[in-house]
Amino acid sequence: MFGFCLQQEKLLEGYVGFANLPNQVYRKSVKRGFEFTLMVVGESGLGKSTLINSLFLTDLYSPEYPGPSHRIKKTVQPVIDHIDSKFEDYLNSESRVNRRQMPDNRVHCCLYFIAPSGHGLKPLDIEFMKRLHEKVNIIPLIAKADTMTPEECQQFKKQIMREITEHKIQIYEFPETNDEEENKMVKKIKDRLPLAVVGSNTIIVVNEKRVRGRQYPWGVAEVENGEHCDFTILRNMLIRTHMQDLKDVTNNVHYENYRSRKLAAVTYNGVDNNKNKGPMTKFDTSEGMSPLAQMEEERREHVTKMEKMEMEMEQVFEMKVKEKIQKLKDSELELQRRHEQMKKNLEAQHKELEEKRRQLEDEKRTTHFYRTILHGVNREQLFNLFFSGVIYNTVCVFLLKSHAPNTTSVDLTMKCLLTSP
Repeated sequence: MFGFCLQQEKLLEGYVGFANLPNQVYRKSVKRGFEFTLMVVGESGLGKSTLINSLFLTDLYSPEYPGPSHRIKKTVQPVIDHIDSKFEDYLNSESRVNRRQMPDNRVHCCLYFIAPSGHGLKPLDIEFMKRLHEKVNIIPLIAKADTMTPEECQQFKKQIMREITEHKIQIYEFPETNDEEENKMVKKIKDRLPLAVVGSNTIIVVNEKRVRGRQYPWGVAEVENGEHCDFTILRNMLIRTHMQDLKDVTNNVHYENYRSRKLAAVTYNGVDNNKNKGPMTKFDTSEGMSPLAQMEEERREHVTKMEKMEMEMEQVFEMKVKEKIQKLKDSELELQRRHEQMKKNLEAQHKELEEKRRQLEDEKRTTHFYRTILHGVNREQLFNLFFSGVIYNTVCVFLLKSHAPNTTSVDLTMKCLLTSP
């Protein structure tokens, strides 16, 4: 006797294998919660707080929380210090011996507001984004886009993207996927960059429909209307489609770069990992070198820099020595010229004095001669000699003085002699 047992075929009504894994991840994420830090940067009066209120449908500064505990000033360094401080806190929490669940307060996204001037980026905007793009995901926004016409807005967008490319500013790069629909959505977002946004906390009734917007004489600018602004694209990107990617890029790129730079400054004992040519370890820097290798590279660069500075200093010193030597030579030539001039002047004075001395000697000899030959001659004979031209007037006067120095007649005779032709 043979028996047969027929079993009824069962239909599958649940998940098979790991198909339920996404649901497990979802339930765990909802239970644990998540952190997402959004930084808003821009000039005062561009509607930053209003946009945040519009994004999350709440009042960021309510009567309970009238304002932030501190506002970051409109300078680059405080913003960079704030981002680095969050990285530092996360690194310290991660490096503890007993690690617990640590809150992720790192800045995952930075919305940079650009004033709707229509003249491109300001120098402050360029400098700010250039110093910030390696530390955080930057998404540029055109604030108060309702102040521009659609044509002006499109032209302004092209100009901003052109300047961002020219200055090599790295904004958030949207990931590419294998899903065709997602790629179309990403392409649509890229084509709309920088996003032109409008914020409003006012509810307006338009066609019997309550919307957030701004009332103008020419009509209403609706915040959630894609034809008026890019607010919905920004909201969907931040909250629905790219929040996790922003967090992943922050953790895998920006935080890892900060961590590598931080650890590269620390000296470790052991063998240089770069010599093994193996995979990067946790002590490798972003360039693939261990801290010891990087320190050696920095030392070589420092030595090269010092040698270059020494050569430049030697060249400067040599140039200054040459200038000093030339100056001394010029001074020596000037002194020599002045010496020659003074020597010539002294020689001329010497010749003049010699000439005067010679004349004086001649006069002395002449006077002595006449005194000798006329010794014993009386006045009558002297007058006869004078009027006959034998002797000079001056000699005659001298002889008259010598014969009768105190006689009045002799003085009168001298006057007559001096005045006679």
